[in-house]
Amino acid sequence: MSRILPIFLLVSLVLSVRSARAQNTDTDEDKYSTVTTYGVTTNTNSGILGGFVFRHSKVLPGLFQGKRQFRYLALEIVNVKHPKEVQSQTPYSGQRYVYNKQNYLFVVRPQYGREVSLFTRNADEGVAINGILAIGPSIGIIKPYYVQYSTSPGQVDTRPFDPTLQPELIVGSGSFFQGFSESKLTVGLNFKAAVSFELSAFRNNMTGLEIGFLAEAFPKEVVIMNNANNRSVYTSGFITLFFGNKK
Repeated sequence: MSRILPIFLLVSLVLSVRSARAQNTDTDEDKYSTVTTYGVTTNTNSGILGGFVFRHSKVLPGLFQGKRQFRYLALEIVNVKHPKEVQSQTPYSGQRYVYNKQNYLFVVRPQYGREVSLFTRNADEGVAINGILAIGPSIGIIKPYYVQYSTSPGQVDTRPFDPTLQPELIVGSGSFFQGFSESKLTVGLNFKAAVSFELSAFRNNMTGLEIGFLAEAFPKEVVIMNNANNRSVYTSGFITLFFGNKK
């Protein structure tokens, strides 16, 4: 969370000032009925690139507390990491791998919720700010983590990491694509609360940031690391950079 908090505070301060200046009369407000965007996301349970996001919002009839409201749909595909994942370097080849990592955890998150317009923008400039609440299933894909292992001098095979393997004989990590046929599934539930900042420069095209908090729970502990505090409930702060269009 320490990586995201300073960015969140800076972005919130700058955009809040700009959005206040961007308020105008109703005739100048940017009116649209649908928004479709794609983006990349990072969060406190991932690396710099945490995953990919598709978002779609459609205006609903009626107002919520005097504000425009939208049906919010999203699909996220992310890689969830354990906080104790540390890259190690092998003495033989210099390749890097994560010792004690047993599985990858990829999560597919369909989400449904509501998006409410908190501040509108001028049709040609300014910033719009929306609040988002969404919920949905978390489809977890648990894929074995493969390493290259020296079985004898000059002989190396690739196998799933096992805590009984001798660390000094691990040559490096296996291919990312190995092990998908051996993956297991788990299904949980996720909840998201976020604020969306629309930074578009053109009327029908848009860029923006979605900043918020996500919690998800699985029915049982997901083993990512051997001999570590694995969890069934995950929480994270996130930032999503998105691009798209509105009609």
